[in-house]
Amino acid sequence: MSSFVARRFLSTTARRMTASSKVELKKDSKKNPEVIILGAVVACALGGAGLYFGSNPTHANSEASVAVASQAWENNGSGKYQYYPGGDISKAPKDAPSALNVVVVPKMTLPADVHERYNKWGKEGYP
Repeated sequence: MSSFVARRFLSTTARRMTASSKVELKKDSKKNPEVIILGAVVACALGGAGLYFGSNPTHANSEASVAVASQAWENNGSGKYQYYPGGDISKAPKDAPSALNVVVVPKMTLPADVHERYNKWGKEGYP
């Protein structure tokens, strides 16, 4: 019995909402005809964006292959990557820059004891 009631109630509700929405849509489109044009423009814009991003995946940058001279573990234990300048294999390989960003601030306004305590540049055990 409950399945019959649920089936009858849901089918009637769906039919009732479908019929009323068609009437309201026709009434609103006569009142505001620019809504139909705006809806078509939005649908075209979203469809175009979907087509574009579906066929061309987005990239932050191009993924061009780079000629690598040697990896860090293959380079006589010095631990430096090497690369060919400009990607030209005929040139001699250069050491790649360090992955650590080192900034040297030329004008210090710190007191000398604080500078000596926290500055590790050029000291033993630091690059």
